[in-house]
Amino acid sequence: MKPIITIFRIIVGVLFIFSGLIKANDPLGLSYKMDEFFEVLHLHFMIPFSLALSLIMNAFEIIAGFAVLIGYRMRFFSFLLLLLIIFFTFLTGFALFSGLIRECGCFGDCIKLTADQSFWKDIILLVMILVIFIFNKRIQPLFSSKTNNAVMIFAVLFPVAVQWYALAHLPIVDCLPYKVGNNILDKMKPPPGSTPDVYETVMIYEKDGKQQEYTTENYPWQDTTWKFVDRKDKLIKKGNAEPPIKDFILNDFNGNNMNRAVLTEPLPVYLFLVLDVSKAGKGWEERMKKYQQMATEGKIVLMGVTSSSQEAVEQFKANRGITFEFLQMDGTAIKTAGRSNPCLLVLEKGTIKAKYHHNDIP
Repeated sequence: MKPIITIFRIIVGVLFIFSGLIKANDPLGLSYKMDEFFEVLHLHFMIPFSLALSLIMNAFEIIAGFAVLIGYRMRFFSFLLLLLIIFFTFLTGFALFSGLIRECGCFGDCIKLTADQSFWKDIILLVMILVIFIFNKRIQPLFSSKTNNAVMIFAVLFPVAVQWYALAHLPIVDCLPYKVGNNILDKMKPPPGSTPDVYETVMIYEKDGKQQEYTTENYPWQDTTWKFVDRKDKLIKKGNAEPPIKDFILNDFNGNNMNRAVLTEPLPVYLFLVLDVSKAGKGWEERMKKYQQMATEGKIVLMGVTSSSQEAVEQFKANRGITFEFLQMDGTAIKTAGRSNPCLLVLEKGTIKAKYHHNDIP
């Protein structure tokens, strides 16, 4: 039994450290996924706490992973891990069987798993952690008490440092489709070699109060006793033709689409992303005024991008002393493009040349 427990400990420990580290690289991403779950589960009162929960959960995954690997206080940590994996299994099971959430965000945006992959992963982990919990008394510390304590101090401080950096700057590794080097126009196209969804037209006919579905090949067009009711398109094969970027839609406040003008502009385009003007960070104002001056001189094109209303934007501009024009874009797209509020995106003919947290705007 001991070799099995050891193997399970290594798998569980490494997976939890890996999972926690990937999400700690982008804690805002997990908080957005939590918001999605809270919306679907009608737990709207939890949304203000999503970022705090994200930070705690990421840190705990890493801490618990190290604890399992080195055999540190196994009774305590095996119990907490069991509670956590039961919770994760519920979430991934809900995502799979409800169909309301496509991805659980188990490995952040760097490694995307489908709902069924996430669920069965958690089922396997649940079995492993249950074994570890039952036989936790057989697990001995890997190192001396002093060394184990040192490892656990590192396990606590490491995720704190990584997540502080990600929030104060930007994720260390950008796994999103708006990462530096990507061309937005190219990412708005389906991947090469991808296949579209395949649909079948279904005809619904009724006879003697009973409805029946037919295809376009066998519907009873010659039998006048059947009455046509409706037709619908039924998905029979899911394709993989969804482009990485599908929600980059820039409009001015009059509803005019500005995508082509922005993505084909020969001058460098600076997009100042402000998800919510009422919650925008401070300290960037003087630096952005210099870019504003460069735009006035015709050296660059500078535009704000927000999901806020025109009235709120005008008040924001007056309060912060800026005058450049703003465009509107869906909030989800802004959150995906820039993990800070505000965030500066630099484009050259649609290619992302640079991305800056508002603390790091040069």
